[in-house]
Amino acid sequence: MSVDESRKITIAAIARLAGVSVPTVSRVINGRSDVSPQTRERVEELLTRHGYRRRPASMRTSSGLLDLVFNDLDSPWAVEIIRGVEDVAHAAGIGTVVSAIHRRTSAAKQWLDNMRARATEGVIFVNSMAEPPLQAELRRLNIPLVIVDPAGVPPQEAPTIGAANWAGGLRATEYLIGLGHRRIGFIAGPPRLMCSRARLDGYRTAMQAAGLPVDDSLIYQGDFYHESGYAGGSLLLEHAAPPTAIFASSDQMALGVYEAVRRRGLRVADDVSVVGFDDLPEVRWSSPPLTTVRQPLAEMGMLAARTVLRLAQREKIESPRVELATELVVRDSTAPPRS
Repeated sequence: MSVDESRKITIAAIARLAGVSVPTVSRVINGRSDVSPQTRERVEELLTRHGYRRRPASMRTSSGLLDLVFNDLDSPWAVEIIRGVEDVAHAAGIGTVVSAIHRRTSAAKQWLDNMRARATEGVIFVNSMAEPPLQAELRRLNIPLVIVDPAGVPPQEAPTIGAANWAGGLRATEYLIGLGHRRIGFIAGPPRLMCSRARLDGYRTAMQAAGLPVDDSLIYQGDFYHESGYAGGSLLLEHAAPPTAIFASSDQMALGVYEAVRRRGLRVADDVSVVGFDDLPEVRWSSPPLTTVRQPLAEMGMLAARTVLRLAQREKIESPRVELATELVVRDSTAPPRS
């Protein structure tokens, strides 16, 4: 092999010569321990013979992969974010690796090990803070990170993409007040999430601005899923003075409220108005179609993917904190209260 050829030697070429996979060669180069001594010796001998030099971070070549990491994947809104990320990744000619770490240390460690082995263009965390050890390792590997809907105050160096949750909660509550509702129940999302707290704050602000009392007995702590919407709706409808409208801070919880209304022989809109939050594709086909606050989930995924790819190319971004607008979508699940 000529000098010019040796300078151009790639990991893939070393892997073919050694009869191993590309990730195995990457593990040897990165000093990983999960390689047998015989394989390590063979790979290192080939690396030395062909004069392979590890590229500095500033010259990192494309891995052709983007990592998208959720705490949980059992929610339709996750599919919308994946769709947005996939659109951008496909246009860029790269693949998307989707993972769920379920807030377990072992799952996070396994994901990190897998990510190191295959390399990645960048990482997008959704509804997460990305624990400090993960952040530190990504910085060490010089891998860009973007957080979508951060759970709490995000690290200063990580760009974030979110939605105008407070404004959405405010607008939905103002709409119900404008219809004539005065007793409005609220089913909140997980309090650990910033988006949940912002939606509740928007509801409280609208009630107070209208001179209406915020009755804590009409606020139920949910978790964004159907079951808590049903449980919260049932509790609110059994109240001594039940609300004439219920604002659930996710569409899934709103559909749970639908079931609570149905099981009591009542009708949505006629007997109790219901509003959700998300505008998932299926809610326009619910019976009746759900009035909801649309948050641009697919657009959030697209913007996160564009941002992390720009960071991977060492490009500057306009703003590290982006909040996309929400929109009230009025359908048939809301009406003025019965006199």
